[in-house]
Amino acid sequence: MRPKTQRLWLMVLILLVGVPLVYPIWLGVASAFANDDGTLTFLHIANVFRDPVLRDGLLNAFLIATCTTTVAVVIALPLALLSARTSFAGKPLLSTLILAPLILPPFVGAIGMRQLLGREGAVNAFLLDLHAVSEPVDFLGRGGFALIVLLEAVALFPILYLNLVAAIANLDPSMEEAAINAGAGRWTRFRRITLPLIRPGLFAGGTIVFVWSFTELGTPLMLEFSKTTPVQIFNGIKEMEASRQPYALTAVMLAATILSYTVGRLVLGGKGHAMLAKASAGAGLQKLVGVRARLAALAFALVAFVALLPHFGVIGTALASNGRWYQTILPESLTSDHFVQALTHPLAAGSVRNSIIFAGIATVIDVVVGLFVARLLVRGTVRGRAVLDALVMLPLAVPGLVFAFGLVAASLRWPFSAGSPLHFVGDILGPTPNPIPFLILAYAVRRLPYVVRSAAAGLEQTSVALEEAGFNLGASRWRVTRKIVLPLLAANIAAGAILAFCFAMLEVSDSLILAQREGDYPITKAIFSLAERLGDGPGVASALGVWAMAFLGIALATAAALVGKKAGAIFRG
Repeated sequence: MRPKTQRLWLMVLILLVGVPLVYPIWLGVASAFANDDGTLTFLHIANVFRDPVLRDGLLNAFLIATCTTTVAVVIALPLALLSARTSFAGKPLLSTLILAPLILPPFVGAIGMRQLLGREGAVNAFLLDLHAVSEPVDFLGRGGFALIVLLEAVALFPILYLNLVAAIANLDPSMEEAAINAGAGRWTRFRRITLPLIRPGLFAGGTIVFVWSFTELGTPLMLEFSKTTPVQIFNGIKEMEASRQPYALTAVMLAATILSYTVGRLVLGGKGHAMLAKASAGAGLQKLVGVRARLAALAFALVAFVALLPHFGVIGTALASNGRWYQTILPESLTSDHFVQALTHPLAAGSVRNSIIFAGIATVIDVVVGLFVARLLVRGTVRGRAVLDALVMLPLAVPGLVFAFGLVAASLRWPFSAGSPLHFVGDILGPTPNPIPFLILAYAVRRLPYVVRSAAAGLEQTSVALEEAGFNLGASRWRVTRKIVLPLLAANIAAGAILAFCFAMLEVSDSLILAQREGDYPITKAIFSLAERLGDGPGVASALGVWAMAFLGIALATAAALVGKKAGAIFRG
């Protein structure tokens, strides 16, 4: 491709990728600094810190993120060290089980954990039967703060674990061997050598966990913990046309996220220490036997058990007959009705259909755009590709809550507001809302990095000589792409598309915020709505969650089979 043509494509792709992402965010943030007459003001931002309720919400969000990240590090780091450096009986199975949280959004797990840890739940029934306590324990104290931290830490620690395993596996073993020869103890080696060398991996995974938990909406919303900024933003959406408070909260949250990232990078993410060489397969793994092997397996088994508790709770709630899992360890009677209703109930069945349509269209957009982006990034030579690369990956850093709020702000402004050129395209807060275009756009923008990463990896592994040979034989660019490039990238494209589709199906923040009418509910909004209903609502919501778990588990296994272990790179920073 000629340089002039490359520059043209670069400009087109930057606009195509950047405008739908940056414009909504800019509107959401800029409105926090504007008076009704358009003049600049910092009053709305100042009011966030003056209002004790909003100030407490920020503090709680920060505490949730800090505690979640700390717990995730405490869980992930020892397991990563064991996984990267040792082998023991049962390790492959246990290593797979601890990744189970990736197939269940934490806010869905909240349904099951409420059933297990509530005052009338299974754990309290077990403790009372053992006479270990005389009255039910309030495991959900402080309005569920501790449970939010537990759910989010258990759901997110695999992301940190994957980053740390990769970082530890790449360490040069000769550096620790030199320290051993110098007489350094195990703790000294870890503190002075291992920890400094894995700081980039710790920062990459820790940043994702912190930002995700800081801006997580679904879990506190499901547990009715309203004293946190994401829920306050969600509750303030319907006041956007009359109040600047939701805009100010969003701007403060985005600023806090950027500040946290910057501080974390200064503390943990600086340049890694140089190594003579990376670890090689020849370095081998230490084979554990006897007591040490049993202790290592026990550590993985305990984490896997805790990680699977939300899954057990959701499955149990889905199987329990209405009102028959109350003050008992196990449900008193079981039913399959909830699973049937999850596919036939008007709200549930409609949400499944909506999610398939919305996620399907978004995935097609991602595949088409992603292929062009990946090809230009890998095969192109024009300057400025780094800008496009940064824009494509920016959705991984921008909180979904902030982007979704920005889309609501965009729907109230030009060119989508009443009387504007595109007012017919869609609406979110109007009397007859049509959020479908905005939901599809949100899913496409948020999941584009998956397709680009996967396609780019395939292109990097494919020799450009094959394409040049096609051109030398007189084939057109389209024919070379159709006959050579696409067949060679088929597995990578399929893996990226599967991941994009599945995670779009289970997108939380965008779905909860943008879908305001039952007829437009995606799966996650339907789960939230059903879980709040009396009677069979929690059972049907849990059954929907189980179907979603099964679907995502199969999809992740398929993606991993298509591109091998590199599928895990999607979850690494």
